[in-house]
Amino acid sequence: MKKTILSLTIIFSALLLDLLSKGVLLYLITGGIPLYGAAWEIVPVPYLMMHVFDFFNIVFTWNPGASFSLFRAMGEAAPIILVVATGAIIGAILYYLFARSKSYEWAPLSLIAGGAIGNLLDRVRFGAVVDFLDFHIGALHWPAFNVADICIVVGVAWYLLNMYLARRRCLKTIKDGK
Repeated sequence: MKKTILSLTIIFSALLLDLLSKGVLLYLITGGIPLYGAAWEIVPVPYLMMHVFDFFNIVFTWNPGASFSLFRAMGEAAPIILVVATGAIIGAILYYLFARSKSYEWAPLSLIAGGAIGNLLDRVRFGAVVDFLDFHIGALHWPAFNVADICIVVGVAWYLLNMYLARRRCLKTIKDGK
């Protein structure tokens, strides 16, 4: 029961941070928070919001692809394919999280699920995801991303680290003959 409550807390916290950050950005640009609509009719892109540091801008852009603009060139079918695929992946993660996850897996999987749900909600509402964090070195830009993408990447890295550490503990136990 404790794992379930903590998992739901992480999922909803990640989702809330993502939705709030995107909502503030949409509000600053449009004067309101649109709940749905065709992305490109709501705000034309790209839209430079603020130069923060020599290596970082806050921008506003729509991403019809996946995290960090992957699969952006899939064409008009992209939103439907990505909604279905993302929904299936989220369903599998949530099933595994609540039915079968090990002690070291539940927190990173919760973070991944929260981020994925945040991007899925954008994709369903607008047909694209709001991205706004823009890191660059000179003219070389990393694709813009958002809080949900950060949650997914941190969750995956955390999961892999936990899996590696658990495997090391298991191999050490076997080696020590315990």
